[in-house]
Amino acid sequence: MNMIYATYNIHHNSIDVYTHAGYFLLIDCNKAEEGLKTTPCSECALNALAIDEPLEYARLYLEGNMQMWVDAEDSLELW
Repeated sequence: MNMIYATYNIHHNSIDVYTHAGYFLLIDCNKAEEGLKTTPCSECALNALAIDEPLEYARLYLEGNMQMWVDAEDSLELW
């Protein structure tokens, strides 16, 4: 899927994705993050990713790499 544009929809807590073929895809962030194992730090980073870089958030979700990204964020925490 060639995604060309994505925005964070604050009213529905979703990512609105527009594709090159003219399709519209809505990703519900609550459903996307439902089974993830997060810490408060990685949850904050995930929220910031959805708001600041919605296209990257959509790519991670659609490729099934969101848990891997969250785990990487947690490994970057300073102890």
